[in-house]
Amino acid sequence: MKAEIIAVGTEILTGQIVNTNAQFLSEKLAQLGIDVYFQTAVGDNVDRLTEVIDLASQRSDLIILCGGLGPTEDDLTKQTLAAYLGRPLIFDEEANQKLDRFFAMRPEHSRTPNNERQAQLIEGSIPLQNITGLAVGGLLEANGRSYVVLPGPPSELKPMVNENLVPLLSQDNAKLYSRVLRFFGIGESQLVTILADYIEEQTDPTIAPYAKTGEVTLRLSTKAGSQEEADAKLDRLEAQLLSVKTLDGQLLENLHYGYGDENSLAQVVFQLLKSNDKTITAAESLTAGLFQASLADFSGSSQVFNGGFVTYSIEEKSKMLGIPLADLQEHGVVSSFTAQKMAEGARLKTGADIGVSLTGVAGPGELEGHPAGTVFIGLATEEEVTSIEVLIGGRSRSDVRYISCLHAFNLVRKTLLKGKHLL
Repeated sequence: MKAEIIAVGTEILTGQIVNTNAQFLSEKLAQLGIDVYFQTAVGDNVDRLTEVIDLASQRSDLIILCGGLGPTEDDLTKQTLAAYLGRPLIFDEEANQKLDRFFAMRPEHSRTPNNERQAQLIEGSIPLQNITGLAVGGLLEANGRSYVVLPGPPSELKPMVNENLVPLLSQDNAKLYSRVLRFFGIGESQLVTILADYIEEQTDPTIAPYAKTGEVTLRLSTKAGSQEEADAKLDRLEAQLLSVKTLDGQLLENLHYGYGDENSLAQVVFQLLKSNDKTITAAESLTAGLFQASLADFSGSSQVFNGGFVTYSIEEKSKMLGIPLADLQEHGVVSSFTAQKMAEGARLKTGADIGVSLTGVAGPGELEGHPAGTVFIGLATEEEVTSIEVLIGGRSRSDVRYISCLHAFNLVRKTLLKGKHLL
């Protein structure tokens, strides 16, 4: 089924309101397995609205009109669609009774003839009752097409869609099920390159890559009659994708860290720390507490994180973490040595199982001869102290700091997954 959404209202075209209904409806229809091919906005004009309805009827199976169901003269959606289809408008008894109750409770407001328009629908329509307003909507089958009329205010449209329209449309359509795979350590261009054959040959399930700051996701989607059927199809595709090798020869599975739109790398590490009963601390320079703030975003963070350090200057690194100032001056603050000493000092002073450090050049200029985006990340456990160097070039200060934290969380994640012998 191909769907088209028509938003009716001059106020949309003049920019007075934002058409959020189209986004909401597109998401709902996608979940039902209904493809939206076109979205149109048209003003409160009979001729132009008729033209748009006629075009939609030629190319779409489901035409949804939003707005123009109110009592005023410029609310003309039902009247225009009825005339186009050659059908009369009739009163819906339930909507009419709601009007009676509404005005009975408000004697200061007189019921006028134009209010009657809100209780009308096109003959042959299935009424869609308005839970939060007065204008009744409708679903109508005519000339091999399905037409839906909905109110414009989102506070009325959304309940009507969720409570009335979705159950009707669900009866004859397989639903769309999706799974989001999250990856760190590979860019979108490389991911698309190594998965080119799968992407070019996709039918069902489909594969859609999305780039995010510092990471990339794959959304796998399939139409199925049940969650079980969808899981079987998505499981097969996921296994195939994760077995693909990257350009440097490692399995894509090694860069896959989690699922879902909201399940961030920080959250994955937080859950790993909890499940392994481990604690963590951090000493941050260029990120100025961002790593620790990310941990604190999660409820129960005190179970894994008791505190840490923000040591921006070389003097504070020495004083707060117990690193000889002469050693810091010899090696420089942007160095593997300093990163390791910061992580080790933070762990020893707090008694945490894992110590993390971040030091480097956020930019825009150089520091100690290192270009902007040069970052050293240290990690200390009871058994091992190590560090990695990361180059995050061509990014803003905020991006360098954010991506640095992602690298730090990923380092912790890999350490936790390597085995408890390091901890």
